[in-house]
Amino acid sequence: MSHFLKKRLASLENHLNKENPALLEVLPTYYKMDKLLYRTGLLHKESSLASRISWWPLISVLGTFSSGKSTFINDYIGVDIQDTGNQAVDDKFTVVSYRSAGTANQTLPGSALDADPRFPFFRISREIEKVAKGEGKRIESYLQLRTANSDKIKNRILIDSPGFDADDQRTSTLRITDHILDLSDLVLVFFDARHPEPGAMQDTLEHLVSRTVARTDASKFTYVLNQIDTAAKEDNSEAVVGAWQRAIAQAGLTAGKFYTIYNEAASVPIEDDALRERFQRKRDADLGEIHARMDEIEVQRNYRIVSVLETVGNELENDILPQLRKAKAKWRRHVLIGDGVALGLLIAAAIGIMSTFNLWPPAEIFSTEWISANWLDIAGVSVGIAILALAFHFWLRGNLARRIARKLTPKYGQLELNLRAAFLKTSGWMHSIFTPEPAGWGNGPAKRLRQIRETLANHIQSLNDLYADPSGKTIEVEKVDVS
Repeated sequence: MSHFLKKRLASLENHLNKENPALLEVLPTYYKMDKLLYRTGLLHKESSLASRISWWPLISVLGTFSSGKSTFINDYIGVDIQDTGNQAVDDKFTVVSYRSAGTANQTLPGSALDADPRFPFFRISREIEKVAKGEGKRIESYLQLRTANSDKIKNRILIDSPGFDADDQRTSTLRITDHILDLSDLVLVFFDARHPEPGAMQDTLEHLVSRTVARTDASKFTYVLNQIDTAAKEDNSEAVVGAWQRAIAQAGLTAGKFYTIYNEAASVPIEDDALRERFQRKRDADLGEIHARMDEIEVQRNYRIVSVLETVGNELENDILPQLRKAKAKWRRHVLIGDGVALGLLIAAAIGIMSTFNLWPPAEIFSTEWISANWLDIAGVSVGIAILALAFHFWLRGNLARRIARKLTPKYGQLELNLRAAFLKTSGWMHSIFTPEPAGWGNGPAKRLRQIRETLANHIQSLNDLYADPSGKTIEVEKVDVS
């Protein structure tokens, strides 16, 4: 483990000790999972699972251009920190963070996020560079950090994203979006009620709906139809909502919570009192539920931190190990076939050459007298064949391993475990071709994984003790007014 990683993990431990001791107990379990993954090659020894997730509650607001995302954020935190307008006013991902009283709101460059391990975009420039050559140097074009003094964002992070209406969304932007989706505890996906038809929402439906339906954490996605007040003039809000929900259903989402809201200050005046009251009542109810979910985000974060390891354990047993076993079996089969063919050809070639030069007469090849007289030559030829066969074997296994590894992903799952590196370690020269299990796996690691699962169950129970009391054993002490 590098000095930098040790320093970062020590900083994390210090933060959790002050802010959330309950999660401090989870860190050793992360370290145990790290060791398990180091052995298999799925995780580089200069990395840690604890450094690949956000330990701070994270809420992201994504959706179409001009769908009112920034107006919603400003209204929620009570500070006009984000620019708003009918046109796209910001094409960057904006991280909104708390700043103590007495200091002015500030806008800081993307490098403030890329270089700080406390934020979810730490070293994101490297990931951008991998998917878009040269773009990693332009981190300022993708990210910015804005600070505000608002208790609503104290001890949490809020992210506002650029819209998704562009047909040719940049690969680098989508890479950042995927990163945000994985780290977030709550994702608010905004749509514009003025343009509810599928055509106007195509990119959003594709990336923020279709790709999230099958996620194990799909419950953290909340879909919001904003600016519904525009439907008041024709009093056709039900038709607008119906069209929106049909479009989402066509993208594969048939369940989940949907909200319709609008901002009072930026709304279209509703002249009819009864209609205005109906719209306001629905909006207030939906906004109340959304704000309640946002305010409870710390609880969700605590469970998410523990469940991440459970997800990794499930991926390891049910997906990763079977893929590595299958890849190794295929590799072993091809190597053995190649070895057999090569050995046969080498022996045939040796016999043919010696017979040609009358050094190995076929008629006498198995006679005891001939073998006794020519044992030194026989030994030399055998050693030569063995050396050539061995050299060919290692060349073949390396060549086949690289070909098979190219079909395995270097970024599997939420924490981007490296299947390619794990297979290359499995097929390395130090590991036997005949063992069916991948490198670093066996009865011992399997037992340690079971122990980790048991520890995770205890972590969940500890969290339940904090937030629930199913047995009703806790006795509340009534507050007595002594004034």
